[in-house]
Amino acid sequence: MKKIPVGILGATGVVGQRFIQMLEHHPWFEVAWLAASDRSEGKVYGEAARWRLKTTIPSGVAKMRVSPASPDGAPKVIFAALDSGIAAELEPRFADAGCAVVSNSSALRMQEDVPLVIPEVNAGHIKLIDIQGWRKKSGGYVVTNPNCSAIGLVLALAPIHQRFGLDTVMAVTMQAISGAGYPGVASLDILGNVIPFIKNEEEKMEEETKKLLGQVNGSKVIPGAFAMSAQCNRVAVEDGHTESISIRLKKKAKPEEIIESWKAYRAEPQELKLPSAPERPVVYLEANDRPQPRFDIDMGAGMTTVVGRLRPCSVLDWKFTVLSHNTIRGAAGAALLNAELLKAKGYLG
Repeated sequence: MKKIPVGILGATGVVGQRFIQMLEHHPWFEVAWLAASDRSEGKVYGEAARWRLKTTIPSGVAKMRVSPASPDGAPKVIFAALDSGIAAELEPRFADAGCAVVSNSSALRMQEDVPLVIPEVNAGHIKLIDIQGWRKKSGGYVVTNPNCSAIGLVLALAPIHQRFGLDTVMAVTMQAISGAGYPGVASLDILGNVIPFIKNEEEKMEEETKKLLGQVNGSKVIPGAFAMSAQCNRVAVEDGHTESISIRLKKKAKPEEIIESWKAYRAEPQELKLPSAPERPVVYLEANDRPQPRFDIDMGAGMTTVVGRLRPCSVLDWKFTVLSHNTIRGAAGAALLNAELLKAKGYLG
């Protein structure tokens, strides 16, 4: 099969680098175009990017020149790894020019006609593409993946919500420093410390979780009908967001039923055998001191959400711990899986 050429907006950042790493041997897509800020424009990528990943830059990509961040000359499939302020300007421009924009940015996530998608949870929401003005004008569109802290949470909640219904969700996060990008948080601020504030993170978790677990009604999503509260903290961990979750259910559930719902959970990406889909989207660990970022973050090549420590909650019903890889499942990998779903559903030509 001839591979589909793709471009990366924001290619020099940490998430842009993850896209390049994950696309190096991808069976369906190949990197054909890179764009970044004005200071990188025209440079060879190997010189423009300060590579932060443990693998080396793919040799072909290292020799590519960084293009201006304009749809002129760009391929029709674009992965966007932009700051939200820049994304709000550029992503509509690319969609208006007929590009399929698969975005990791928060800029358009809550727009009514823009699907916010985790393929294992709400693949059906991609049909919102068809009502977008860009789609009707040029064939272009925008699809987004959620915030890095919301993805792991929602993958853990979805199997429970489907069987028992959610009434209340309380989430406290311990988020890795890689989520702040590079150079991110200064070492003297984070070492030996916990920072109990990440700008807009709590709001994103609360509203995105409800949209993801909501239902499409015509031209918009009706949010999930449950109460949601999040508290977000930055901690001195390199990769991996850990979350302490408490929930109240609408229907009573036994612990073995909840664990079985996680273990049995499979969805459309697994049925379609999408290249980036983990065989098991959610894994439950029985050990009383797991999951831990050091040992469990790479499960399912970083695409699996790991859950542990299910136990009764004396205020709500149940509490448990969730771990997910924030720059793979929580960013580049999430967008890549969305693009694979779009291709499987006929949205990429």
